[in-house]
Amino acid sequence: MGLIDELRWRGLIQDITPGTEEQLNSEATSGYVGFDPTADSLHIGNLVPIMLLVHLQRAGHKPFALVGGATGRVGDPSGKTQERQLLSPEIIEHNLSCQKAQLEQFLKFGDGKSDAVMVNNYDWFKDFSFLDFIRDVGKHLSVNYMMAKDSVKSRLDAGMSFTEFTYQLIQGYDFYHLNKHHHVKLQMGGSDQWGNITTGIELTRRKGGGETFALTAPLIKKADGSKFGKSEGGNVWLDADKTSPYKFYQFWLNASDEDVENFVKVFSLKSKEEIDRLIAEHSEAPHLRVLQKALAEELTERVHGNHQLEMAIEASNILFGKSTSDQLKKLSERDFLDVFQGVEQVKIPKDHLSDGVSVIDLLSDVSGFLQSKGEARRALKENSISVNKEKANDSLMVTSADLINDKYVLLQRGKKKYFIVEVG
Repeated sequence: MGLIDELRWRGLIQDITPGTEEQLNSEATSGYVGFDPTADSLHIGNLVPIMLLVHLQRAGHKPFALVGGATGRVGDPSGKTQERQLLSPEIIEHNLSCQKAQLEQFLKFGDGKSDAVMVNNYDWFKDFSFLDFIRDVGKHLSVNYMMAKDSVKSRLDAGMSFTEFTYQLIQGYDFYHLNKHHHVKLQMGGSDQWGNITTGIELTRRKGGGETFALTAPLIKKADGSKFGKSEGGNVWLDADKTSPYKFYQFWLNASDEDVENFVKVFSLKSKEEIDRLIAEHSEAPHLRVLQKALAEELTERVHGNHQLEMAIEASNILFGKSTSDQLKKLSERDFLDVFQGVEQVKIPKDHLSDGVSVIDLLSDVSGFLQSKGEARRALKENSISVNKEKANDSLMVTSADLINDKYVLLQRGKKKYFIVEVG
């Protein structure tokens, strides 16, 4: 299967210029995707263009990852209803270094024929004066041509600054520069980038550059119409400090059956045969969530490593499966709080546990989890109470030795009713 056939089957082609498939079939081709440093981490929305580069490299071509030290100082208006907040040079440089490290998790960089190359457009813009730019670049494209782009037309009523208006010229020049100096012939990106990308093709043509091509992937949408890449807490980031590996794993695990068949084609590196087999297996028993588990495991391992994947699976089992007190105590404080996010909590003074407290008092008067000591005794008699995932009887004394992360006690009634006591 050729690269374009592979991308089509995976649903990763929205628009493509004539001759692109023939170019990729005829010779090893250099292609690039740009990433602007709007944050100090990429998020899962960025995985779509990253996957374009990954498939390009796997097919024997040479990927270029362009980090936008220059374009990040301007702000891309594509798909935006208002102007981005401009970032300081110091923040941009910090964001760039963080994003570079994340891109290295997906692409093989080096000096080999198909090894990836990372470039920063600030390197060729930093000494480019404004007068030289409008003389050597701006004269090649008419205002009418630039006004016809969707990223401009959609903002005409609300207004657009000259800074944003020039963005397509700057991105267009990137393509020209990479074509001239690195023989890059292909630019890829999300479908919202089509206008900027074709500006680069037109600019390169008018400046007498080499032949160039483009393809874009559709913007991923969820079946219910909500935006892909968002959770209740906002963006799902690749940085473990912003989105814990457990939450990252849960995002994919909780994908709907309607979405996951699309997601697995877009984001998995499994072959068509493997994916078709998983889809068939999933359709026979959707309640087992075979597709969701396969995708969650693959992506969590790729982004966070095997150890964090194992911890995410273990944390998931604590909430949804059978687990022990020892497994619960292995969780970091962050994972513990992520797993039990939204569970009712109460804070009690540390001296309540200094001499130990009876489980009946802890369940009732001390924590307020249950309304009375009588209710606590009945629940214990029913064998429905667990403390830190261990079944409790009415003789249990809870002490500081039972604390999770030296701070928490997890109370549970039945299978689903949890309560956290914070001691401190």
